[in-house]
Amino acid sequence: MKTLNSTLLLFLMVTFAFGSVSSTEKDALIALYNATKGDNWTNSWNINEDVSSWYGVDVLDGKVISLDLSFNNLDGQLPYQLGDLTHLQNLNLFRNKISGSIPNTIGDLSNLKTLNMAFNSIEGTIPSCIGNLKELTVLELFMNAIEGELPKEISNLTKLEALELFNNNLSGIIPDEIGALENIKTLSLSSNAFTGKLPATIIKLVQLESLSLYDNKIIGVIPKGLGQLTKLKELILSNNLFYGNIPSEIAQLSNLEVLMLNDNDLKGDFVALGQSFPNMVQFEYKNLAARKNSAVANTD
Repeated sequence: MKTLNSTLLLFLMVTFAFGSVSSTEKDALIALYNATKGDNWTNSWNINEDVSSWYGVDVLDGKVISLDLSFNNLDGQLPYQLGDLTHLQNLNLFRNKISGSIPNTIGDLSNLKTLNMAFNSIEGTIPSCIGNLKELTVLELFMNAIEGELPKEISNLTKLEALELFNNNLSGIIPDEIGALENIKTLSLSSNAFTGKLPATIIKLVQLESLSLYDNKIIGVIPKGLGQLTKLKELILSNNLFYGNIPSEIAQLSNLEVLMLNDNDLKGDFVALGQSFPNMVQFEYKNLAARKNSAVANTD
């Protein structure tokens, strides 16, 4: 009897530690499975088995805390029930065939630390409720067809270390609120359709190591304040509408390894500038007059 009681106690302890996933969370996963043609996934699920055994699902104390279905041939739109996975800390849907827009219920995933939906066919805008994800450290939505403006609510993501939105159809100005991202190390907005001037608040991003703005329509002089971002290793401003003299303060960026200024209308002693960076491995400044003054004038 004592042995039986010990066995029962051990079973109860294991059950308490791992628990069973709630029906709400299980239904949310099944909704994702059905909406993205789960039977055709590279690694499918047997929905009759325990959720903790499903590919890419991590469960802790009966709660789904991580969902990694990258490279798994998901094909379809994300269901609104995704927002019911409220304990998720990691959501990785990289390199699939996801279409449609990001559901507004994404804002309910307030425990998320990493969100990767890159390399899909996602359309629509970045919902303003993205600002609810205050625990986010990584947001990767690159290589999609997302349009519209970068929502000002991005300023709520003060723990963000990486924001990668390159190769989309984003437009409008880069909002002043970007300056609130005090912990950001990687900011990549290349290959979009951003316009206007760089916000002055960008000089607040003192942890920044990589700033990539290649292939937009950003206009104006390069802010002197960029010289204060002394942790920068990559500064990519090529193929925009920047004009005027290169600020001498850029030479203060002694950690720079990559500096790309080509295809703008910039002036300065570029040879001397290049000699300011002991760690430089790539410095491009050709075709600096390729953008005509008329093109600059038309963007005013």
